[in-house]
Amino acid sequence: MQTSPILVIGATGKTGSRVATRLEARGHPVRRGSRKSATPFDWEAPETWAAALEGVRSAYVTYFPDLAFPGAVEKLEALCEAAKAASVEHLVLLSGRGEHHARQGEEVVRKSGMDFTIVRAAWFAQNFSEGYLRDPILAGVLPMPGGNVREPIIDIDDIADVVVTALTEEGHRGELYEVTGPRLLTFADMATELSAAIGRPIQHVPISFEDFHAEIAQAGGGFVADVFTAIARETLDGRNANLADGVQRALGRPPRDFADFAKATASTGAWSVAA
Repeated sequence: MQTSPILVIGATGKTGSRVATRLEARGHPVRRGSRKSATPFDWEAPETWAAALEGVRSAYVTYFPDLAFPGAVEKLEALCEAAKAASVEHLVLLSGRGEHHARQGEEVVRKSGMDFTIVRAAWFAQNFSEGYLRDPILAGVLPMPGGNVREPIIDIDDIADVVVTALTEEGHRGELYEVTGPRLLTFADMATELSAAIGRPIQHVPISFEDFHAEIAQAGGGFVADVFTAIARETLDGRNANLADGVQRALGRPPRDFADFAKATASTGAWSVAA
C-alpha cells in the first residue's frame, strides 16, 4: 500500500468520482483534484498544478470536457512537464476511442518520460443516466445522429475498475487498454434495452448532425456544441464498430453488458418520472 497520495484529476466527473471513491474504499490516500477541492486543480489555472502534484507518485488524468477541445493537448503537455518536475512516476490517462485529438494526447503521455497506462474508452453508457441524454430519456426519446452505426458502449464502472487496477497493481505500466462493452449496439438497440429496463417505451429518433448541434447549443452554448458535434461526426462513422479486450486483459473478467447497466440503473430510480 503506497503512502503518498494518488491524484485524481477530474474527481467530480463521471469517471473521476468513481475512481476516487474506489481508491479510498481500498484504503489508498487520495488527493481529489477539482476546482473546489481542498487542494484545487484547475486546467484553466496552471498555477494550481504544483500544489496538486506535490508528493504525488501516480495520477489519474482526465481532461474536461474533452481532449478534442482547442488547447487541450497543449495543456496536457504542460501538465506532463509539471508532473515530471514534481517527480510523479506514473500517469493513467483517459482517452477517447476513434478521436484524432485524443490520439495526440496519448502521444504526449507516451513521450513524457514517465510511466503511463492509457485507457482508451468507447462511448459511455452513463451518458443516458448522468449526461445530457438523461432528459430526453425521461421524455421517452433517444435522439442521436449516426444512423444505424453500431457502438460497443461501455459501462463507466468498468472504466473505473480498470483505472484503479492500473494505479494500484503491478503489471499495467506501458499498457494501452482499449475498453468496450461486450457487444455492438445501434442506438435503436439501446433504446430497446432501455425500454425493457425502464418499463416504458423509449423511441430512438434519428436526427441530423445539425439538429444534434442545435440541441447541445441550447443546453451548453455554441462553442461546446461545435466541439461535441465535431466529435460525433468523427466517431459515429463506423470506425468504432468493433470490440476490444481491454477490460478482460486488465481485470480478467468480461465487461458488463448494456442490458445489465440499464436494469441496474433503472432500479435506482434514475429514470423515474412523476405521474
